[in-house]
Amino acid sequence: PYYVDINQNLFLEAYLHSSDSNLVLFVDTCVASPTPHNFTTVTYDIIRNGCVRDSTYTTYYSPYRYMVRFKFNAFQFIRNSPMVYLRCELVVCRAYDYSSRCYQGCITRSKREASS
Repeated sequence: PYYVDINQNLFLEAYLHSSDSNLVLFVDTCVASPTPHNFTTVTYDIIRNGCVRDSTYTTYYSPYRYMVRFKFNAFQFIRNSPMVYLRCELVVCRAYDYSSRCYQGCITRSKREASS
């Protein structure tokens, strides 16, 4: 556990340990939940499909392609425990493969039209 106060900046860094230096790391999704085992019912999206959903989310410069750095403000779910659990999904791609997920950025899915 990591203890922070509400609205305190929470800084995170993910690092890919590999002997292959031609890999890129990309933060695809980070979701918060008040429980450690359910990230579908009551959740808060910080970033989803590469699209930032939390206005306090900021990325930081990384000297390496295989490292990502970001921050957001700490919060708590209303009327629940003071604990917040994070699940982040990162994608590993080949460097300079511009057709890979790492280089696509934010992906918005179009809504389907409802038939009559």
